[in-house]
Amino acid sequence: MWLRNFLALTLLFTLTACDEPKLPSPFKASDVSAQYAQADFHLFDASGKPRSLADYKGKVVALFFGYTHCPDVCPTTLADMAQVMRLLGKDAERVQVIFVTLDPARDTRELLAQYPPAFHSSFVGLSGDAAQTAAAAKAFNIRYEKQATSSGSYTIDHSAGTYLISPSARTVLLSPFAQRTEWLAQDIRLLLALN
Repeated sequence: MWLRNFLALTLLFTLTACDEPKLPSPFKASDVSAQYAQADFHLFDASGKPRSLADYKGKVVALFFGYTHCPDVCPTTLADMAQVMRLLGKDAERVQVIFVTLDPARDTRELLAQYPPAFHSSFVGLSGDAAQTAAAAKAFNIRYEKQATSSGSYTIDHSAGTYLISPSARTVLLSPFAQRTEWLAQDIRLLLALN
């Protein structure tokens, strides 16, 4: 009996010892590659040109969903990303920040031609009709809902966070709202090294 238990324990130890150790992630953001590696969007830039992730292959894409009338989360995120671009220096040329509007009724192409680039000249805004917007949001599990205001207008409650997509689009990270800019820059540099 004792020998059988000893052999069983030895076998169990041997089997568990063969597993590869789980190393901590080098990223500060959450690695969500398994869920979003195939995610994409089909929208339009401010000039009306159709755009998808394939148009930005070879660059790290920082993808954020919001709207131009947003009072806090959206301008803060875009300002943070502008700071990240400064921290990246020359590497910023290999990064594309994309702002996808969740409010196509108010966020016209003319407005999107001005709003994201006001934070950094390389930032682009993308839009689509209501169905295209919903499809893009669904692909990245973005939740959004209009909320009426007392003034007769509306705001949009929406998921906050920035997707960082590697140049090959195989690695996808989700950085939470208000992530430290130094950490965002670090994650982007790691993604650039994967190319």
